[in-house]
Amino acid sequence: MNCLPWPRAFSSICVLGVCFLYGCASRHAVARRPGPPQPQPAEGSDHSEERSKRESAANGSTSARAPKRDAAAPNAAMSAYSEEGNASWYGVPFHGRRASNGEIYDMNKLTAAHRTLPFDTVVRVTNLNNGKSTVVRITDRGPFVDNRIIDLSMAAAREIDSIGAGVVPVRVEIVSANIDPTSGFFTVQVGAFRDRGNAERLRERLYVSYSPIFIQTYDSPDGLFYRVRVGKVPGEDSARQFGEQLRNREGFAPMVVRLDEGAAMGGMNER
Repeated sequence: MNCLPWPRAFSSICVLGVCFLYGCASRHAVARRPGPPQPQPAEGSDHSEERSKRESAANGSTSARAPKRDAAAPNAAMSAYSEEGNASWYGVPFHGRRASNGEIYDMNKLTAAHRTLPFDTVVRVTNLNNGKSTVVRITDRGPFVDNRIIDLSMAAAREIDSIGAGVVPVRVEIVSANIDPTSGFFTVQVGAFRDRGNAERLRERLYVSYSPIFIQTYDSPDGLFYRVRVGKVPGEDSARQFGEQLRNREGFAPMVVRLDEGAAMGGMNER
């Protein structure tokens, strides 16, 4: 279903107001069942269970830089879109594995992973520490780690001299023409588990108040992960607002992810 999920704790007036704003009807009210104790945010976050594979590719450290985004209006020139944050890079053991868009990842090509930009978007990435830049094509989804906005191939990291540092502050600017990065459907990731049972229990608890909820399986080099994602939200801005509601009401560390065509029940190739 395409409706934006909203908690049923709102009054009927709030529900009508939200529906008018987003053009979507809420689900029928369902009484909240007592659920199991809410997991600690760290238990349901990618950075707790997937950090080891990310740190192997990013051996350095950098001060946390909150992502900063300047997105142009849909009808404006998309070259005005830019965001700043931290970039990491990935090589072995992902080299030769299938990327999220279906291609075979080659760490020697100029590509990158991004959570929300459409596949095949071409972006310029500038290392803010030294001014060096590279131009890459988005072929993958990630990085699923807090305070990082893009994951570069090894070749791209070499061009901006970030191999040794591992994680560096960057500016990301769209080079492609006719790209609206904020359109389309998005979802909010609220947890990632090695045990599918934990993912199923979280989905069952959340389904009382939110819909749709689905589990995407990620086949990582370290084994399977089960990612719990909530909602099918039209527009990135609305998805980020929904993510903040989940953070405030449920205690999650939300990550907004683009819903790629055919990915709602899949996700095997995501990183």
